[in-house]
Parts: sequence; C-alpha cells; structure tokens
Amino acid sequence: MATPDKPDNVASLPRIFPPWLDRWQMRYMNPVVKPLARYLPGASIIKHRGRKSGKPYETVVTTYRKGNVLAIALGHGKTDWVKNVLAAGEADVHLFRSDVHLTNPRILPAGADGEGLPWLARVQGRRLAVFVADIT
Repeated sequence: MATPDKPDNVASLPRIFPPWLDRWQMRYMNPVVKPLARYLPGASIIKHRGRKSGKPYETVVTTYRKGNVLAIALGHGKTDWVKNVLAAGEADVHLFRSDVHLTNPRILPAGADGEGLPWLARVQGRRLAVFVADIT
C-alpha cells in the first residue's frame, strides 16, 4: 500500500527499528528510562509541545553534542517529537546536568555530509537521517 507523499510522511526517512518496537518502547521503556535519563551518559530529555494540542511532552533521546550543535540519530524515522520540534522551530533539552534551548532544527538525510557533527552522529548518519539543531 502506497503512503501519501506529504511533508510529515513517516516512511520518508529510513528506519532501523520496526513499528512494534516504537509502541513497546513508548509504553514500557520510556517510563522506566525517563527518571534515570539524568544519570545515564548520552541520554537526554527533549521537551516539546504538540503541533495541534499545544500539550507539553517529554521524550527520552540519545544526543550527541559538539560545540553549539546538538545531533540526534533518527533510528525510528520521523516520529512525533521530530514533527513537533520542526513545526515549533525550537525545543528545550535537559542534557546531563544542564538545560539548553534548541533553535534552527533541521534534518540531514541519510548519507548527507555531516561535517561539523560529532563523530558518532556522522557514523550513524551514513545509514540514518540525523536531527540537528543549534544550541542557544
């Protein structure tokens, strides 16, 4: 079955995780990991608002930082948090012990030149899309 071609088409980005894992992770893993994220290296919480409802959300992500650039590999494709942050144009992230504000969010497609990104984000960017934003 073909999916309509629209800007927030989830199938438009490569995924390495199956959809059932997304549901399982949201229901069971995220509630367990969220309180621990402040102590886990690389784990961060991105705070964003719903595109339509305006409801605040918090999502656990693995971030890579280099200078004033934050990168997140999109192994699950273009998920709701990605769509929300792109629509709002900003978000807040709780990194290990600090809160930062993100602006200028964008997606680098898989295989794009990731110059200026952290090494692990560049390696993952060979096969996956990478969410990139500037830290202000």
